[in-house]
Amino acid sequence: MGLRERKKEKTRLAVLDAALDLFLEQGYESTTVEQIAEAADISPRTFFRYFTSKDHLVLWFHDHGEEIILETLAGRPLDEPPFTSLMHGLRAVLADVESSTDEDTGRFLKLRRLLDANPQLFGRSVARGTQTEHTLAEAIAGRRGVDPHEDQLTHLIVAFAMSTMRVGFEWPCREGTVTEIVARMRETIELAERSLRPGWDAS
Repeated sequence: MGLRERKKEKTRLAVLDAALDLFLEQGYESTTVEQIAEAADISPRTFFRYFTSKDHLVLWFHDHGEEIILETLAGRPLDEPPFTSLMHGLRAVLADVESSTDEDTGRFLKLRRLLDANPQLFGRSVARGTQTEHTLAEAIAGRRGVDPHEDQLTHLIVAFAMSTMRVGFEWPCREGTVTEIVARMRETIELAERSLRPGWDAS
């Protein structure tokens, strides 16, 4: 990462940190973009160079996870079973979480607290997750050589894969350290792989 990119990343994280602290201190709805910009020592105009809205800021982790999965899929063999390829993508997301800095871990836990305290934000997170599933379905359909608008199996493959993340994240409880949460997610992925008959995702 060059100097320019490092400076942009530093500013992005400063905005994110300022916003999370304000959201938790005074409430999401009560916090304005102007307040976030002031706390991060930038202008509101600069804020919108990094985030399109407050919602985008809260849901940034969806963008990051989606990018990791898509990059992983692009590097997997085309003849690999699609569910297997997606599981490699999910494991790549977990590996990214495990390699996070203490600061990244703190942001993750703050986001979790924020979503737990704001049901409307949790709903938006679910909606953003649905967008990711549609994007992944297009990628899987491309690998399978089918039309994503007509092939139900493609969407079922993606839904099964992403449900392992949801179950691992939320059950049997939503509490725990990042290490414990990641361990639960890995266990759920392994359970899903053991539970499905080989070849179920074949055309």
